[in-house]
Amino acid sequence: MPKILIVEDSPDNMKLFRTLLTLKGYEVAGLSGGEGLLEAIERSSPDLVLMDIQLPGKDGFALLREIRGSPFGTMRVIALTAHAMTGDRERALQAGFDGYITKPIDVRNFPDQIRRLLEGDRLDR
Repeated sequence: MPKILIVEDSPDNMKLFRTLLTLKGYEVAGLSGGEGLLEAIERSSPDLVLMDIQLPGKDGFALLREIRGSPFGTMRVIALTAHAMTGDRERALQAGFDGYITKPIDVRNFPDQIRRLLEGDRLDR
């Protein structure tokens, strides 16, 4: 059973993502911001981290740098963001995210996107 850690500050989005993924059989842990991220990764040992880029305190880019500089540096981390302007996808991928999903998500395709990401797809096409 793949484990997913969601880092998302919106309770409504967290509930939606958690529900969609749990219904598809994923084990899901949630974190409402970046505080304690490395500890949460160590505790839950996720196969994938879905991380909002715009978080209170440290943003997703700063948190990604922390992950990459830690013992969890090879963990797959996906940008989950409302930043959908021209160049945002490229900026996220160049920063080291392993994929990029825009919000609002397409609820019909979201679980399939996660499955593809777990299989190694970057979803950058």
